[in-house]
Amino acid sequence: MQFEVKPEIFAQLPTMCVGVVIAQQVDNSQAYPEIETLLDQAIANAQRQFKDVQVKQDPLIVPYREAFRKLGINPNRYPCSVEAMFKRLSKGKSLPHINPLVDLNNAISLKYALPMGTHTLDGATDNIEMRLAEAGDSFEALGSDKVEAPDENEVVYAVGHQVRTRRWTWRQSKFGMITPETKTVFFPIDGFSDVNQDKVEQAANELADKLQTIFHCQVQRGLVDQAHPVFAW
Repeated sequence: MQFEVKPEIFAQLPTMCVGVVIAQQVDNSQAYPEIETLLDQAIANAQRQFKDVQVKQDPLIVPYREAFRKLGINPNRYPCSVEAMFKRLSKGKSLPHINPLVDLNNAISLKYALPMGTHTLDGATDNIEMRLAEAGDSFEALGSDKVEAPDENEVVYAVGHQVRTRRWTWRQSKFGMITPETKTVFFPIDGFSDVNQDKVEQAANELADKLQTIFHCQVQRGLVDQAHPVFAW
């Protein structure tokens, strides 16, 4: 199987890079207190860092907002995932504990201020791609039964015609939802080679190490950029 970022994406964002972590044979059905602690610490740190701060003006967030605009996405209406989390925390709110894989993802996303995703690949026969939306694509938001069609030329993560994330890193789909039964997981970590590639690689390394140490599962990691648009495993 492989993950590929299509050329039309790099045509718009030539310095984009994506850290990739693949976990297989995961047991997500039990509690892992270490992950609960990691998320609580990351939440507390972010609440202190962004208290009474305009998150959208933070230097960590500005490159993503600029990239959204280049892709024709209004970042005020559709903020990237990590901006949305920081905005919530800046107002004194918290984040829920969902399940160990999602909680670990959110803890590392907050720690490194990087948009990250968690997608199950259980049962998938098509490769996962970042590409422009196509005819026949469908998306079903978490918590909704409404099936949507992405906008024309919208940047999506997709497996076949199942759209896993709309508007690049804005919102994930029910199609890739992580459950206690999930065994195989794809984690994308989005960044830019000229801004924060070092942080992308650090986040990927820490995520891979935590997965191996806590879940004792099989892990592979890689980096996709314009010169290396495909990561296979």
